[in-house]
Amino acid sequence: MALSKRERLEKTIAGEATDRPPVALWRHWPGDDQRPADLVESALQFQRQYDWDFIKLTPASSYCIADYGVQDRWVGSIEGTREYTRRVINRTLDWTDLRALDPNKGALGRGLEALRMLVEAVNDDTPVLMTIFSPLAQAKNLVGRGELASHLRTAPERFRAGLATLAESTLRFIDAIRRLKIAGIFYAIQHASYTIMSEAEYREFGRPFDLQILRALPGDWWFNMLHLHGDAPMFDLITDYPVQAVNWHDRETEPDIAQGKLRFPGAVCGGLGRMDPVHNGAPGEVRAMARDAIERTGGRRFILSTGCVMMITSPLSNVRAVRDVVNGPGQAG
Repeated sequence: MALSKRERLEKTIAGEATDRPPVALWRHWPGDDQRPADLVESALQFQRQYDWDFIKLTPASSYCIADYGVQDRWVGSIEGTREYTRRVINRTLDWTDLRALDPNKGALGRGLEALRMLVEAVNDDTPVLMTIFSPLAQAKNLVGRGELASHLRTAPERFRAGLATLAESTLRFIDAIRRLKIAGIFYAIQHASYTIMSEAEYREFGRPFDLQILRALPGDWWFNMLHLHGDAPMFDLITDYPVQAVNWHDRETEPDIAQGKLRFPGAVCGGLGRMDPVHNGAPGEVRAMARDAIERTGGRRFILSTGCVMMITSPLSNVRAVRDVVNGPGQAG
Protein backbone atom coordinates (compact mmCIF):
# COMPACT_ATOMS: atom_id res chain seq x y z
CA MET A 1 0.00 0.00 0.00
CA ALA A 2 1.31 3.43 -0.94
CA LEU A 3 2.11 5.74 1.95
CA SER A 4 0.97 9.32 2.23
CA LYS A 5 3.60 11.96 1.54
CA ARG A 6 3.95 12.75 5.23
CA GLU A 7 4.16 9.10 6.22
CA ARG A 8 6.82 8.47 3.59
CA LEU A 9 8.91 11.42 4.74
CA GLU A 10 8.54 10.65 8.44
CA LYS A 11 9.64 7.06 7.92
CA THR A 12 12.55 8.25 5.78
CA ILE A 13 13.71 10.68 8.47
CA ALA A 14 13.47 7.91 11.07
CA GLY A 15 15.47 5.49 8.90
CA GLU A 16 12.55 3.10 8.44
CA ALA A 17 11.60 1.20 5.29
CA THR A 18 9.22 2.98 2.91
CA ASP A 19 7.25 2.07 -0.19
CA ARG A 20 9.70 4.13 -2.26
CA PRO A 21 12.24 6.93 -1.71
CA PRO A 22 10.70 10.41 -1.43
CA VAL A 23 11.46 12.68 -4.38
CA ALA A 24 11.20 16.41 -5.03
CA LEU A 25 12.69 19.11 -7.22
CA TRP A 26 12.34 22.83 -6.65
CA ARG A 27 13.14 25.86 -8.79
CA HIS A 28 12.95 29.62 -9.02
CA TRP A 29 10.07 31.34 -10.80
CA PRO A 30 11.65 34.52 -12.23
CA GLY A 31 9.10 37.26 -12.80
CA ASP A 32 6.36 35.24 -11.16
CA ASP A 33 8.24 35.49 -7.86
CA GLN A 34 7.45 39.21 -7.67
CA ARG A 35 3.72 38.68 -6.98
CA PRO A 36 2.27 36.23 -4.44
CA ALA A 37 -0.58 34.95 -6.63
CA ASP A 38 1.71 34.28 -9.61
CA LEU A 39 4.39 32.60 -7.47
CA VAL A 40 1.82 30.32 -5.87
CA GLU A 41 0.15 29.41 -9.16
CA SER A 42 3.51 28.50 -10.70
CA ALA A 43 4.42 26.36 -7.69
CA LEU A 44 1.02 24.66 -7.77
CA GLN A 45 1.21 23.88 -11.48
CA PHE A 46 4.66 22.35 -10.97
CA GLN A 47 3.26 20.24 -8.15
CA ARG A 48 0.17 19.17 -10.11
CA GLN A 49 2.34 18.08 -13.01
CA TYR A 50 4.88 16.00 -11.05
CA ASP A 51 3.30 15.20 -7.67
CA TRP A 52 6.48 15.76 -5.63
CA ASP A 53 6.59 14.53 -2.04
CA PHE A 54 6.83 18.10 -0.76
CA ILE A 55 6.75 21.66 -2.07
CA LYS A 56 9.61 24.03 -1.32
CA LEU A 57 8.31 27.56 -1.85
CA THR A 58 11.10 29.55 -3.53
CA PRO A 59 10.68 33.34 -3.41
CA ALA A 60 13.40 35.58 -4.82
CA SER A 61 16.31 35.88 -2.37
CA SER A 62 15.46 39.57 -1.96
CA TYR A 63 12.09 38.91 -0.33
CA CYS A 64 13.61 39.09 3.15
CA ILE A 65 15.69 42.26 2.60
CA ALA A 66 13.93 44.27 -0.12
CA ASP A 67 12.34 46.47 2.53
CA TYR A 68 15.80 47.77 3.40
CA GLY A 69 15.95 49.30 -0.07
CA VAL A 70 17.91 46.79 -2.17
CA GLN A 71 16.85 46.41 -5.78
CA ASP A 72 17.23 43.43 -8.10
CA ARG A 73 16.12 42.15 -11.49
CA TRP A 74 16.12 38.94 -13.48
CA VAL A 75 18.45 39.17 -16.48
CA GLY A 76 18.04 35.67 -17.88
CA SER A 77 19.95 33.43 -15.48
CA ILE A 78 19.03 29.81 -16.21
CA GLU A 79 19.11 29.25 -12.45
CA GLY A 80 16.25 31.74 -12.20
CA THR A 81 18.07 33.94 -9.70
CA ARG A 82 18.00 37.72 -9.82
CA GLU A 83 20.89 40.18 -10.11
CA TYR A 84 21.22 42.84 -7.42
CA THR A 85 21.34 46.32 -8.92
CA ARG A 86 21.33 48.37 -5.72
CA ARG A 87 22.94 47.55 -2.38
CA VAL A 88 22.24 49.46 0.82
CA ILE A 89 25.35 48.78 2.91
CA ASN A 90 28.12 51.02 1.63
CA ARG A 91 30.27 51.49 4.76
CA THR A 92 30.73 49.42 7.89
CA LEU A 93 28.77 51.91 10.02
CA ASP A 94 25.66 51.13 7.96
CA TRP A 95 25.34 47.75 9.68
CA THR A 96 24.45 49.48 12.93
CA ASP A 97 21.61 51.40 11.23
CA LEU A 98 19.63 48.28 10.30
CA ARG A 99 16.37 47.69 12.15
CA ALA A 100 14.31 44.50 12.34
CA LEU A 101 11.53 44.47 9.73
CA ASP A 102 7.80 44.01 10.17
CA PRO A 103 6.93 40.55 8.72
CA ASN A 104 3.43 41.72 7.80
CA LYS A 105 4.51 44.58 5.54
CA GLY A 106 6.29 45.07 2.23
CA ALA A 107 8.17 42.25 0.58
CA LEU A 108 8.15 40.13 3.75
CA GLY A 109 4.40 40.56 3.92
CA ARG A 110 4.12 39.39 0.32
CA GLY A 111 6.20 36.33 1.20
CA LEU A 112 3.87 35.64 4.10
CA GLU A 113 0.84 36.02 1.84
CA ALA A 114 2.29 33.67 -0.79
CA LEU A 115 2.92 31.02 1.85
CA ARG A 116 -0.58 31.41 3.25
CA MET A 117 -2.11 31.07 -0.22
CA LEU A 118 -0.05 27.98 -0.99
CA VAL A 119 -0.94 26.24 2.27
CA GLU A 120 -4.63 26.94 1.74
CA ALA A 121 -4.44 25.60 -1.82
CA VAL A 122 -2.82 22.27 -0.95
CA ASN A 123 -4.74 21.75 2.32
CA ASP A 124 -2.95 19.10 4.38
CA ASP A 125 -2.21 16.78 1.47
CA THR A 126 1.30 17.96 0.61
CA PRO A 127 4.04 19.09 3.03
CA VAL A 128 5.20 22.67 2.40
CA LEU A 129 8.61 24.13 3.27
CA MET A 130 9.27 27.88 3.34
CA THR A 131 12.68 29.12 2.22
CA ILE A 132 14.54 31.02 4.94
CA PHE A 133 17.93 32.55 4.18
CA SER A 134 20.56 32.64 6.90
CA PRO A 135 21.59 36.05 8.29
CA LEU A 136 24.96 35.77 6.52
CA ALA A 137 23.22 35.05 3.21
CA GLN A 138 20.99 38.07 3.73
CA ALA A 139 24.01 40.20 4.64
CA LYS A 140 25.78 39.21 1.43
CA ASN A 141 22.86 40.50 -0.62
CA LEU A 142 22.80 43.77 1.30
CA VAL A 143 26.49 44.54 0.78
CA GLY A 144 27.87 42.32 -2.01
CA ARG A 145 30.00 39.19 -1.81
CA GLY A 146 33.44 40.81 -1.85
CA GLU A 147 32.53 43.61 0.54
CA LEU A 148 31.05 41.16 3.03
CA ALA A 149 34.43 39.54 3.68
CA SER A 150 36.06 42.95 4.05
CA HIS A 151 33.47 44.22 6.54
CA LEU A 152 33.56 40.97 8.51
CA ARG A 153 37.32 41.25 8.96
CA THR A 154 37.77 45.01 9.39
CA ALA A 155 34.72 45.87 11.50
CA PRO A 156 33.62 42.64 13.18
CA GLU A 157 31.56 44.27 15.95
CA ARG A 158 29.56 46.43 13.54
CA PHE A 159 29.09 43.47 11.22
CA ARG A 160 27.94 41.26 14.09
CA ALA A 161 25.41 43.91 15.10
CA GLY A 162 23.98 43.83 11.60
CA LEU A 163 23.75 40.04 11.67
CA ALA A 164 21.92 40.22 15.01
CA THR A 165 19.35 42.54 13.46
CA LEU A 166 18.88 40.26 10.46
CA ALA A 167 18.45 37.30 12.80
CA GLU A 168 15.80 39.21 14.75
CA SER A 169 13.98 40.01 11.49
CA THR A 170 14.10 36.32 10.58
CA LEU A 171 12.74 35.28 13.97
CA ARG A 172 9.87 37.74 13.61
CA PHE A 173 9.01 36.27 10.23
CA ILE A 174 9.13 32.74 11.63
CA ASP A 175 6.80 33.83 14.42
CA ALA A 176 4.41 35.17 11.77
CA ILE A 177 4.38 31.95 9.72
CA ARG A 178 4.21 29.55 12.68
CA ARG A 179 0.43 29.89 12.60
CA LEU A 180 0.32 28.34 9.14
CA LYS A 181 0.16 24.58 8.67
CA ILE A 182 3.57 24.07 7.11
CA ALA A 183 5.90 21.12 7.59
CA GLY A 184 8.93 23.30 8.28
CA ILE A 185 11.55 25.47 6.62
CA PHE A 186 14.28 25.11 4.03
CA TYR A 187 17.16 26.93 5.74
CA ALA A 188 19.65 28.12 3.12
CA ILE A 189 23.28 28.60 4.18
CA GLN A 190 25.70 30.04 1.62
CA HIS A 191 28.87 30.77 3.57
CA ALA A 192 29.71 27.55 5.42
CA SER A 193 32.21 26.82 2.68
CA TYR A 194 35.99 26.62 2.91
CA THR A 195 36.19 28.46 -0.42
CA ILE A 196 34.56 31.55 1.16
CA MET A 197 35.76 31.86 4.76
CA SER A 198 37.61 29.99 7.47
CA GLU A 199 35.92 27.62 9.86
CA ALA A 200 36.79 29.98 12.73
CA GLU A 201 35.02 32.83 10.94
CA TYR A 202 31.91 30.75 10.34
CA ARG A 203 31.90 29.63 13.97
CA GLU A 204 31.89 33.29 14.98
CA PHE A 205 29.59 34.88 12.40
CA GLY A 206 27.46 32.02 11.09
CA ARG A 207 26.84 29.17 13.49
CA PRO A 208 25.55 31.18 16.50
CA PHE A 209 22.86 32.88 14.43
CA ASP A 210 21.97 29.63 12.62
CA LEU A 211 21.40 27.89 15.95
CA GLN A 212 19.48 30.85 17.37
CA ILE A 213 17.04 30.59 14.47
CA LEU A 214 16.81 26.80 14.24
CA ARG A 215 16.31 26.37 17.99
CA ALA A 216 13.39 28.80 17.83
CA LEU A 217 11.43 26.72 15.29
CA PRO A 218 8.06 25.41 16.49
CA GLY A 219 8.13 21.88 17.82
CA ASP A 220 5.36 20.75 15.50
CA TRP A 221 7.42 21.57 12.41
CA TRP A 222 8.45 18.01 11.71
CA PHE A 223 10.42 18.46 8.47
CA ASN A 224 13.10 21.16 8.44
CA MET A 225 15.81 20.93 5.80
CA LEU A 226 19.23 22.57 5.84
CA HIS A 227 20.85 23.53 2.53
CA LEU A 228 24.63 23.92 2.30
CA HIS A 229 25.40 25.90 -0.82
CA GLY A 230 28.59 25.73 -2.86
CA ASP A 231 31.85 23.85 -2.94
CA ALA A 232 33.82 22.43 0.00
CA PRO A 233 31.04 22.77 2.57
CA MET A 234 31.79 22.74 6.29
CA PHE A 235 29.68 19.61 6.57
CA ASP A 236 30.90 18.44 9.97
CA LEU A 237 30.12 21.87 11.42
CA ILE A 238 26.39 21.41 10.87
CA THR A 239 25.83 17.75 11.69
CA ASP A 240 24.45 18.68 15.13
CA TYR A 241 22.04 21.32 13.79
CA PRO A 242 18.44 20.61 14.90
CA VAL A 243 17.05 19.77 11.45
CA GLN A 244 15.62 16.60 9.97
CA ALA A 245 17.35 16.67 6.56
CA VAL A 246 20.37 18.16 4.83
CA ASN A 247 20.81 19.02 1.15
CA TRP A 248 24.09 19.93 -0.54
CA HIS A 249 25.86 19.72 -3.92
CA ASP A 250 26.78 16.09 -3.28
CA ARG A 251 27.53 15.29 -6.96
CA GLU A 252 29.88 18.26 -7.29
CA THR A 253 31.81 18.34 -4.02
CA GLU A 254 32.65 16.23 -0.99
CA PRO A 255 31.16 14.54 0.91
CA ASP A 256 29.25 12.33 -1.50
CA ILE A 257 25.75 11.17 -0.58
CA ALA A 258 26.89 7.95 1.15
CA GLN A 259 29.59 9.73 3.18
CA GLY A 260 27.15 12.45 4.17
CA LYS A 261 24.66 9.89 5.37
CA LEU A 262 27.29 8.39 7.67
CA ARG A 263 28.04 11.79 9.19
CA PHE A 264 24.51 13.23 9.55
CA PRO A 265 21.87 11.49 11.70
CA GLY A 266 18.81 12.57 9.71
CA ALA A 267 17.85 12.24 6.06
CA VAL A 268 20.18 13.22 3.22
CA CYS A 269 18.66 14.90 0.19
CA GLY A 270 20.30 14.86 -3.23
CA GLY A 271 21.91 12.20 -5.39
CA LEU A 272 21.50 14.01 -8.71
CA GLY A 273 23.68 16.60 -10.42
CA ARG A 274 21.56 19.59 -11.35
CA MET A 275 23.72 20.35 -14.39
CA ASP A 276 24.92 16.85 -15.28
CA PRO A 277 22.74 15.03 -15.96
CA VAL A 278 19.45 16.82 -15.08
CA HIS A 279 20.12 19.87 -17.25
CA ASN A 280 22.63 18.68 -19.83
CA GLY A 281 21.99 14.96 -20.01
CA ALA A 282 19.29 12.56 -21.19
CA PRO A 283 16.56 10.73 -19.25
CA GLY A 284 18.53 7.48 -19.23
CA GLU A 285 21.47 9.22 -17.55
CA VAL A 286 19.14 10.75 -14.97
CA ARG A 287 17.65 7.37 -14.14
CA ALA A 288 21.09 5.74 -13.91
CA MET A 289 22.43 8.37 -11.49
CA ALA A 290 19.27 8.20 -9.39
CA ARG A 291 19.48 4.42 -9.11
CA ASP A 292 23.15 4.71 -8.18
CA ALA A 293 22.28 7.10 -5.34
CA ILE A 294 19.49 4.85 -4.10
CA GLU A 295 21.85 1.88 -4.14
CA ARG A 296 24.63 3.71 -2.31
CA THR A 297 22.27 4.88 0.44
CA GLY A 298 20.35 1.63 0.62
CA GLY A 299 17.22 3.69 -0.01
CA ARG A 300 17.08 4.58 3.70
CA ARG A 301 17.25 8.11 5.12
CA PHE A 302 17.43 9.31 1.51
CA ILE A 303 15.39 11.85 -0.45
CA LEU A 304 16.04 11.99 -4.19
CA SER A 305 16.68 15.49 -5.56
CA THR A 306 19.36 17.73 -6.99
CA GLY A 307 21.90 19.43 -4.74
CA CYS A 308 20.31 22.84 -5.23
CA VAL A 309 17.56 24.44 -7.34
CA MET A 310 17.05 22.85 -10.73
CA MET A 311 17.77 24.98 -13.78
CA ILE A 312 14.63 26.52 -15.24
CA THR A 313 15.71 25.37 -18.71
CA SER A 314 16.12 21.69 -17.77
CA PRO A 315 14.46 19.35 -20.31
CA LEU A 316 11.05 18.26 -19.12
CA SER A 317 11.85 14.68 -20.10
CA ASN A 318 14.66 14.77 -17.53
CA VAL A 319 12.34 16.21 -14.89
CA ARG A 320 9.85 13.42 -15.60
CA ALA A 321 12.68 10.90 -15.28
CA VAL A 322 13.53 12.24 -11.82
CA ARG A 323 9.93 11.81 -10.72
CA ASP A 324 9.27 8.45 -12.30
CA VAL A 325 12.49 6.62 -11.46
CA VAL A 326 11.47 6.03 -7.83
CA ASN A 327 8.34 4.12 -8.88
CA GLY A 328 9.00 0.41 -8.96
CA PRO A 329 6.62 -2.20 -10.36
CA GLY A 330 3.16 -1.82 -8.94
CA GLN A 331 3.94 1.44 -7.13
CA ALA A 332 1.72 4.43 -7.64
CA GLY A 333 2.82 8.01 -7.03
